This record gives sequence, C-alpha cells and structure tokens, in this order.
Amino acid sequence: MNRIEEVLVALRRVIRGTDLYSKHLAKTTGLTAPQMLLLQTIRNMGKVTIGELANEMSLSQATVTSILDRLEKRQLVYRERSQQDKRKVHAHLTEQAAEVLKEAPIPLQEQFTKQFDELQEWEQMMIISSLQRVAKMMDAHNIDAAPVLDLGVLDRQSTNIDKV
Repeated sequence: MNRIEEVLVALRRVIRGTDLYSKHLAKTTGLTAPQMLLLQTIRNMGKVTIGELANEMSLSQATVTSILDRLEKRQLVYRERSQQDKRKVHAHLTEQAAEVLKEAPIPLQEQFTKQFDELQEWEQMMIISSLQRVAKMMDAHNIDAAPVLDLGVLDRQSTNIDKV
C-alpha cells in the first residue's frame, strides 16, 4: 500500500468509527452527537444564552439555533427571553432532557481525550498540525464544527433523525 492509500484508509477508519458511534447514539437516544453535546453544555453551564452556547461549542449562532429548534420540537429544551435584557434568550433543559442525559452512552471523544492527554506535548502539536493540514487539503478548514467526534446521522431514511 502506498502512502496516499495509507492516509485514505486511516481517514476512512476515523470516518467509519465516528459513523458507527453516531448510529449507536441515534439508536439509544434518538439524538445526534451535536444535539447531545448541546444538551450537555446547557446542563453544565446552567442559565445560558444562544451566543454563549455558540461560543462554548465553537459553532455559529445560526447552527446552535438550528439544533435548538430540533430539540425544542422534541420537547427537550425551551427558550425564555431574559427579564433583565429582552434582547437575550436563554436555553433551558426540560425534565425529559435530563432523563435522556442520564441514560446516554459515554461520548466518543472521552476515550480520545484520555489517550490524547497521555501523549507528549510535541506529539499533540504534531497531530493538531497534521489534522489542520488535512482539513485544509480537503478544503474543509472553514467548515463550522463543534469539538465533538461525530458526523451526524448519514442515513436519514433508516433512522429518521435530522443530521444536526
């Protein structure tokens, strides 16, 4: 196998691994990883605005709003205008969301994070640099992405769940 094939196989394994996890998450909770991450972030931050969520998750406000729309339709979150500043809207979890979070599988990135933290600093920097270069080579360096290992649900017909 030549070097290009080795890179493509490694990329495919990463994509396949995140896809399998995404399908497992969808099957067990009915949610995508970005939806789950948003619920966890709201739980961890407490009273939080859409802008604060977007900042924390490294996503645009439009993306966060879109995810919130889907979660609100499923009655997992609700939004409430701030009493002090009417321009601000806070996101809150419902009791149903709290139950979903209790039953959810461990996020895929926890295993990755543990192993990554055990690497030497130079190894971490090398991985970051290499992945940033790969993203640029794939013309994907400007894509809006949260720090969560998930591709979203790729097969909407079999799972009937939205991508984000």
